[in-house]
Amino acid sequence: MIEAVRDFTISRIGECHVDSPMRNVRYTHDDERVLYDACLHDIKPWIDKQMDPPSMEAAGPREKIFFDPSKLACGIVTCGGICPGLNDVIRSIVLSLYHHYGVRKVYGFRFGYEGLVPRHGHVPLELAPEAVADIHEMGGTILGSSRGPQDPAEMVKTLEDLKVGILFALGGDGTLRGAQKIAKEATGRGLPISVIGIPKTIDNDISFVQTTFGFETAVAEARRATYAANTEAEAARNSIGLVKLMGRDSGFIAAYSVLVNSNVNFCLVPEVSFTLHGFLGALRQRVEQRSHAVVVVAEGAGQDLMEKTTERDASGNVKYGDIGVFLRDAIKEYFQQAGMEINLKYIDPSYTIRSMPANPHDSAFCLLLGQSAVHAGMSGRTNMVVSFWNHRFTHVPISLAVSARKKIDPEGILWSSVLASTGQPRDMCGPAR
Repeated sequence: MIEAVRDFTISRIGECHVDSPMRNVRYTHDDERVLYDACLHDIKPWIDKQMDPPSMEAAGPREKIFFDPSKLACGIVTCGGICPGLNDVIRSIVLSLYHHYGVRKVYGFRFGYEGLVPRHGHVPLELAPEAVADIHEMGGTILGSSRGPQDPAEMVKTLEDLKVGILFALGGDGTLRGAQKIAKEATGRGLPISVIGIPKTIDNDISFVQTTFGFETAVAEARRATYAANTEAEAARNSIGLVKLMGRDSGFIAAYSVLVNSNVNFCLVPEVSFTLHGFLGALRQRVEQRSHAVVVVAEGAGQDLMEKTTERDASGNVKYGDIGVFLRDAIKEYFQQAGMEINLKYIDPSYTIRSMPANPHDSAFCLLLGQSAVHAGMSGRTNMVVSFWNHRFTHVPISLAVSARKKIDPEGILWSSVLASTGQPRDMCGPAR
């Protein structure tokens, strides 16, 4: 059965007539495509009907570009929470613009989209190779960040005044929606401004993006926490290590942290419901049998177990309750009422993890991601996100990237592997107590 066709068409601000200054490289042709589906089973119905299966535009340098580099200024903005690799991507963009295309004017807008609104008083940084030479060795972002929307008309006016032709926006769902509005405003005014999104989320939850930068570093750092929790748990009788990891709506960090060491016994994620009674009963059984247990919980898991709130953050997200503290107290109370003495160690490494510099693999990934973004912008593409799909860098419309959160499939291979590694019950939705 053939699903509805997703539109992977990438918008452009005009035809490319300028010869690329890049030499001795393999140019990417506009008709190069990367298959959306990786399995023959999914592609075969399209082949049988003699139709092209869904595919994404391949990223890479084009032989003809839209902008004249000698007359071009570019801008970079980072929004939302910090993440390993932000400085790596900033550095990659600057170096690629400068060395690959000869662009000499690059603005770094300070503190997120606020930096594009003059009344906030954030003066842009001028970025050159010497200014970004060593920033990849540091965590965070040299540009600063912020949350919350700004007026697209004001932001486009700033870009127009500075003669910025390409804006690179690094951020998650909210940032990309803002980039989409900037692109729409620029198009509506007839301005040749390219807006290129670079997906940044430590949770790895952006749709049509196989993996986001910083995720591998986050899992590597989470491993330190789960290792510590297991060491503590094994050192004392009836000991429990409880680790809370980031993951508002998607539990990928928690899931992969389980697979790294295979010493976690329970993994709780937002995509899979559980009741307190069901979880605590399974936890007690584990402690009685093995005298210790390690529990990993994603920050967005079990929100239905806590008091609801309507409070929202600057990005408009509902503020979640602290599931780590909630479970810590619930576990203590449960075993106290059961007359079992336990030793509970609670670890929350969230801000430690996201503030780390990128590891070597993520650094290389960021370099290629930044270069792909520059190639896309120079060729006049706009209102798009640089993606990584089926192990190739690709282009995806922002509209698709923000269409839904990418989540763990409870019936998929990843969650099945987590269950096999932890040994936890598939169903922990016993009657609520």
